[in-house]
Amino acid sequence: MSARRFANLTGLLICVALMSYAYYSQFHDGLEPCVLCIFQRIAVIILGIIFLIAFLHHPKIIGARLYSFLLILTAAAGSAVSIRHIYIQHLPAYMLPPCGPGLNYLFNSLPLNKFIVKAFTGTADCSVITWRFLDLTMPEWVLIWLVILGVGGFLMNWRMARTRVSA
Repeated sequence: MSARRFANLTGLLICVALMSYAYYSQFHDGLEPCVLCIFQRIAVIILGIIFLIAFLHHPKIIGARLYSFLLILTAAAGSAVSIRHIYIQHLPAYMLPPCGPGLNYLFNSLPLNKFIVKAFTGTADCSVITWRFLDLTMPEWVLIWLVILGVGGFLMNWRMARTRVSA
């Protein structure tokens, strides 16, 4: 197995592990995800899908570089959501955005452009810190992993594309 293929498989397995823990936390520990958590999960799932396709496809230079751009763009979008979530969690109580309706209600009642703006704004629900590990919150850990996966996936697919031997 080539180093690039191994890196894509590793990225996929990390995404699966992250999502497994997210669902374990939700269904076993009772930690309900907020709107911003859902969008961070979507970013991790999309990263996992890109890693899976890159692993299975194992393209030559142009394809590998396309995957590297898709990985870094997805990770950057997810990181932006994580940064917004971290920002909301660190706001003083008087500056928190108001609590709002759930994601399903927003999706069903608003046009897509307004839904996206509302969903990414976050609410006071997003400010509640219910979980910490090594004194970092869940969105802080997600940000760390998104940066590792995005930068690592980009570099491995971009650099290793030059060294691919025809199979």
